[in-house]
Amino acid sequence: MSKYPARMKIDHPPQLSRFLLLLKVLFGWLYLGIPHGLALWLYGIGAAFVTFIAFWVILFTGNYPKGMFDFVVGFIRWQMRVNAYIMLLTDDYPPFSGK
Repeated sequence: MSKYPARMKIDHPPQLSRFLLLLKVLFGWLYLGIPHGLALWLYGIGAAFVTFIAFWVILFTGNYPKGMFDFVVGFIRWQMRVNAYIMLLTDDYPPFSGK
């Protein structure tokens, strides 16, 4: 096991729902892309701003503040859950949360 502070693991279910597959292919852009896309776009702007500020904080202090790190990791987690759902790796609808 690696000692990285963030890891990604996707448990692929043995069988996915065929009805949900059809629903995701035909209407995924509507019920997932619009609400999650808009929220992630706004969250991404905030994450980019926090990353820019964190760069300067790290440059002068040598430490990545935990709150900034958690904010950026939360954005990446949420984005990865949405990507896993869009790529048909899971049937679990992603929550509106980075936790």
